[in-house]
Amino acid sequence: MLQYPQFDPVALQIGPVAIHWYGLMYLLAFALVYGLGRYRLARDPAAIMTPKGLEDLIFYSVLGVVLGGRLGYVLFYKPDYYLQHPLEIAYLWQGGMSFHGGLIGVIVVMLLFARKKGLPFLAVSDFIAPLIPLGLGAGRLGNFINGELWGRPSDVPWAMVFPQSGDNLPRHPSQLYELGLEGLLLFAVLWIYSRKPRPLGRVSALFLMGYGALRFAVEFTREPDNFLGLLAGGMSMGQWLSLPMFLAGLLLFVLTAGKSSQPPSR
Repeated sequence: MLQYPQFDPVALQIGPVAIHWYGLMYLLAFALVYGLGRYRLARDPAAIMTPKGLEDLIFYSVLGVVLGGRLGYVLFYKPDYYLQHPLEIAYLWQGGMSFHGGLIGVIVVMLLFARKKGLPFLAVSDFIAPLIPLGLGAGRLGNFINGELWGRPSDVPWAMVFPQSGDNLPRHPSQLYELGLEGLLLFAVLWIYSRKPRPLGRVSALFLMGYGALRFAVEFTREPDNFLGLLAGGMSMGQWLSLPMFLAGLLLFVLTAGKSSQPPSR
């Protein structure tokens, strides 16, 4: 049994201004997306994206992540509460973000971007999809540093006691599982897969299937939200939201079978 290394959530204090690790992880996430995107553009000058286009897309994606993530949390996790306290929807400092809501926000941004630039939406999403997982991993590292979103009780040798849980039970460090699976593993798979010509939409489909399946699996080790518990079928909200994501990816993967391959975006 391991003891959670109680991190100070504040990375840097400058007078009255406190810079939190979680905020830094968000900055790191977008920096990784930008850096990887510029690397691909340098390797493939004929890619569908331009450096200026990448910068614009990332800038608006920040808004998509924040607005979509917050509204997703409100609608998916606590609709009744926020219906009674609508002003608190804007209280971002209280926490409460949804990955699936943030993904929807980014998809909306990509749709608008593709329409404005006259580009195929799936070509834009195929370019962006391999850049995302390392950013997701940075977010999960932020969850671990904050000591939040811990796992279910377990007796595995690497089980960890999270003081924030309030029960002193050894638990799965599920944040680190997500860092390894949704972050590092998914990045490696998508990065390697996208280096060869693929039919339009295939890389996006693999991202949806990969994240949906990995998140669904990790949820078996993650403690459900105490205000929700397990839902129908003994599944968590995260699993119910990941299931249609996986199915959408599978459908897209099947529909692109036999289509001509597009040049890779390295």
